[in-house]
Amino acid sequence: QVQLVESGGGLVQAGGSLRLSCAASGRTFRPYAMGWFRQAPGKEREFVTCIWGGGATYYTDSVKGRFTISRDNANNTVYLQMNSLKPEDTAVYFCAATSSICSGTGCYARRGIYNYWGQGTQVTVSS
Repeated sequence: QVQLVESGGGLVQAGGSLRLSCAASGRTFRPYAMGWFRQAPGKEREFVTCIWGGGATYYTDSVKGRFTISRDNANNTVYLQMNSLKPEDTAVYFCAATSSICSGTGCYARRGIYNYWGQGTQVTVSS
């Protein structure tokens, strides 16, 4: 059984930083792509960033230059370094993983490509 467990959320002031982690467990699971999504109160879950294959990455425009996704393949763990945080980054952040291989710009930005999801971790940015 595959499980994704996020950690690292919390409360931070605007301009601060947080680092989220997501560990994927499952004896034979080797995800091809992993991503981060977020959901603010009253809003739909939205794409933040993803990493796939040999390390290709893709970011939504609002976090480019501030967030960095990275991956430790040996430990099936993905990280999200978030710098220069803004109040509008406040949300529950979800990790997602898939073994599917797809092509095309933004392929891994689609929620439907992911098979597995974590429970989420709260990130709150105060002004």
